[in-house]
Amino acid sequence: MSQLDWIVLGITLTAIIAYGLYKSRTAKNLEGYFLSDRSMPWYLVLLSIMGTQASAITFLSAPGQAFTDGMRFVQYYFGLPIAMVILCITFVPLFHKIKVFTAYEFLEQRFDLKTRTFTSFLFLLSRGLSTGISIYAPSIILSSLLGWDIFWTNIVMGGLLIIYTVSGGAKAVAYTQQLQLLIIFAGMFVAGYCIVHYLPEGVGFTDALKVSGASGKLNVITTGISSEGFDWKDRYNIISGVIGGFFLALSYFGTDQSQVGRYLTAKDNTESRIGLLMNGLVKVPMQFLILLLGAMLFTFYQFNSSPVFFNKAVAEKAMTTGYRDSLAGIEKKFNEQQLVQQKLSRNYVIDKKENYKDSLREGSVKLSAIQKEYKTVLKKALPADDTSDTNYIFLRFVVDFLPKGIVGLLIAIIFLAAWGSIAAALNSLASCTMIDFHVRFRGSAYDSTNAVKCADEYKLSKYYTLGWGIFCIITAEFATGMGSLIEAVNVLGSLFYGVILGIFLVAFYCKKVGGNAVFIAAIIGELVVIAFFLMDKYNVIGLGFLWLNVVGAVAVVLLALVLQLFMRKQLVTAN
Repeated sequence: MSQLDWIVLGITLTAIIAYGLYKSRTAKNLEGYFLSDRSMPWYLVLLSIMGTQASAITFLSAPGQAFTDGMRFVQYYFGLPIAMVILCITFVPLFHKIKVFTAYEFLEQRFDLKTRTFTSFLFLLSRGLSTGISIYAPSIILSSLLGWDIFWTNIVMGGLLIIYTVSGGAKAVAYTQQLQLLIIFAGMFVAGYCIVHYLPEGVGFTDALKVSGASGKLNVITTGISSEGFDWKDRYNIISGVIGGFFLALSYFGTDQSQVGRYLTAKDNTESRIGLLMNGLVKVPMQFLILLLGAMLFTFYQFNSSPVFFNKAVAEKAMTTGYRDSLAGIEKKFNEQQLVQQKLSRNYVIDKKENYKDSLREGSVKLSAIQKEYKTVLKKALPADDTSDTNYIFLRFVVDFLPKGIVGLLIAIIFLAAWGSIAAALNSLASCTMIDFHVRFRGSAYDSTNAVKCADEYKLSKYYTLGWGIFCIITAEFATGMGSLIEAVNVLGSLFYGVILGIFLVAFYCKKVGGNAVFIAAIIGELVVIAFFLMDKYNVIGLGFLWLNVVGAVAVVLLALVLQLFMRKQLVTAN
């Protein structure tokens, strides 16, 4: 990066930290630190919810996901608006009525302590691991730009964001996310404009869409149905998106403390509902536009030279090994095929030759095959390195083609997105640890009128935030080689979200089911989900990860009903 880019990056990040700390003044107690004194208006709730979702993974990995697999990933979000309506009717009013700090407090009131503790533990495990992946995402940038070892970049990234999260709590998170999202949207618009602007003369936005569509990248709606029936292994289609995505969104926004904690900061029930409903309206178009960036980027590289492998640091490292000649030969073959592809693209768009459409798609398949061959040799050359470059596609374009100053802004955007989501996650991890474990097992309830105890708990909450920050940094050190990070973090969440949702569904809608039945059902349900995941991984069965959310939720509800019926019969027999 140029000196101007570093200046823009430094000023932007420093300003965000300073603004968050300035706005973070709250009462020095748990309600102030974790819930911003329940004082936030709906628009800050909305921006905080969106900022928590829109991590660096979204802006770093989603364009690469569309570049490689097309835009069908957007179907993953189709169930979200329906989930927002259900939450506003059921979950939100109850959480506000009983004035909980965490969603899991309700489970003790409805069931018992062991169910609350087990559910909170599942959340801490899943969110702690996924936050580690979120730290790893922006570390990729520092590693790529500076040539630093990823071990140290994880520590730098995690350490920087811990500063204002530990210091400011939920209010710092909310206010920084407000500013972060404004900068992020402006930056992504600039990136989209530059992609279209750098296309050859005579090739406009609609022409770029035409090339992307001909190459199969505008596959927004897919059914997952083939001549052999429905493909349960297909990850992204409208059926799995609406059904599986609904279950995932209902669990994420209704039972994941990183999201529940965002709308519990609202002034009242109405402000929470408006924030959630607006999120349901905004999220799908926002994700569509981010994925469209990837589709446009694919078109850009149909007219311009593309790297055979987008992670420049790894590619250069591989050229120092004994596989140098093999890699160079494959790269030469790739460059030759690129020249053919560029000619086909010009004939199709500029010369309006419709008969080139099939040839364009065939050429795209050939290029992908050559890249796959390159990665196979690369893996032999560097067996310990990450040979998936999906997360580097958008970053490589930013660094190689954007003007000075804009590069620094775009890199800052990815940092800001990371900090927004990770800060909210750390705050929620600390709140669950403090409320569901420390306060609950201390032996005395939380008392906001006891100034001395509040001060001690406020100080201890900061230590818990710091502790979880360190845990997430350690997790990030093991995140290498996970492929598309946006997929990895959602797969990880799907291992737990369905079971957690099932527990809450029983709590809301199965009034006669008690704590023992739902606790046993949850343990068995989690084992069932893990079994399905492993069977899919080793090709025993084919089941896309979104369906794990359905499996987990349905398993817990059905098992809880059956177990409760069995326990009731046992009780009657005993009497």
